[in-house]
Amino acid sequence: MGRIVRAITKDASAVCSAIDGKDIVSRIEQINRSSAVCTAALGRLALGASLLGFELKGKNDSLTVRIDGGGPIGALTAVSDSYGNVKAYMQNGGVEIETRADGKLDVGGAVGKDGTLTVIKDLGLKEPYSGQIPLVSGEIAEDIMQYLASSEQTPGVCALGVLISPDLTVSCAGGFIIKLLPFAPEETISTIEKNIAELPPVTKLLSQGMTAEQLAMRALDGLEPETLDDFQVEYRCDCSRERTERMLISLGAKELEELAGDPETEICCNFCDKKYVFTSDEIIALIQSSRE
Repeated sequence: MGRIVRAITKDASAVCSAIDGKDIVSRIEQINRSSAVCTAALGRLALGASLLGFELKGKNDSLTVRIDGGGPIGALTAVSDSYGNVKAYMQNGGVEIETRADGKLDVGGAVGKDGTLTVIKDLGLKEPYSGQIPLVSGEIAEDIMQYLASSEQTPGVCALGVLISPDLTVSCAGGFIIKLLPFAPEETISTIEKNIAELPPVTKLLSQGMTAEQLAMRALDGLEPETLDDFQVEYRCDCSRERTERMLISLGAKELEELAGDPETEICCNFCDKKYVFTSDEIIALIQSSRE
């Protein structure tokens, strides 16, 4: 299980949500059997989506973050519920590219930056809220920070990190988002800027044993922060046979008739790799349902 902790400064002008998401990103690697750079890219996006989703108010609310930067990895998608549980998918998980000059994984090179980041919030209203920005770097955290400033008019800081071991397993993964409220005094802003400037990389702190709570407290150091929330989070796919049936029915009778020509039709969930098999007779039954 991962963990999300939310802390607030004493003057309530800044909030920090921090996540330890090693288990979440490990599940992403297991499902996709992905390369190191692809695991890091989708892992960062999943962590960011989890932190953003955790801010939703309604228990049935959800948030989707999509990035398509034109890079070899293709499009990436992460979906979070309001508790921070998340699922994620990428088009090409086996991409291998050279590391950067500093020896770090070139996530930006894999994702690309000639594209957009889109955030869709389903709040149970007639139409979901959607915001989109041009990518800044493809490194994920910077792009999320730009989205917050541009689309939500909320200045803040986003830091996300995934450390991959030589055997491609996930050594640690986590990050945080700090949001400044409109009435944040200059002293609070200056203190946070100083903290961030002095803060080592997230992966270094996590590999040293720092918890999500300690990460949030470190980011808000000097501002007398207090913990608001502390929740367990996980990689969670909500696919089911019933939802898959509804998806098939939405294809329409003509396409279902083509599928019915095969003895079996296998549908694989992109998010968890679970497979659902439908016989020709079951497809025919779905055709009848689509016509009712």
